[in-house]
Amino acid sequence: MTNSIERILDLNAPIGRVWQALADYKEFGSWFQLDLQGPFQVGKITTGKVTSSCHHGLPFWMRLETLEQPKRFSFVWPMDETVSPDDPDLQNKVTLVEFTLEPKGDRTRMTLRESGFDKLPDNKGINVFRMNEGGWTMQMNNIKSYVE
Repeated sequence: MTNSIERILDLNAPIGRVWQALADYKEFGSWFQLDLQGPFQVGKITTGKVTSSCHHGLPFWMRLETLEQPKRFSFVWPMDETVSPDDPDLQNKVTLVEFTLEPKGDRTRMTLRESGFDKLPDNKGINVFRMNEGGWTMQMNNIKSYVE
């Protein structure tokens, strides 16, 4: 099994605009289809609910790992909605999502990488990988539409 998903997207928007869409919890929630409760803070959990039609109302949480303006934004999130932030085996039930931004004139190259599928329990890794791979295709279209 591949241990990471990677997408590279060239956006017709300046790096500051793309950074704002990632780092501001309201903007992130808008394009990612989430209703998030409170701003992102490194090391802290942000919670909310999914607003997309296919998973509407499901609980959502993520823990911000990196906020390096305007270059890098990363977080860990659970393999599924059954995992709580206080799970004693949390490190084996989350994947790491990293966004890296690079200016290209008045455009931005955004690289998304999600890793850690190989450590998920009970052969869940392959299922989570497949689900997230499709989900990231949709989310890349969402952020492209949102910032452009």
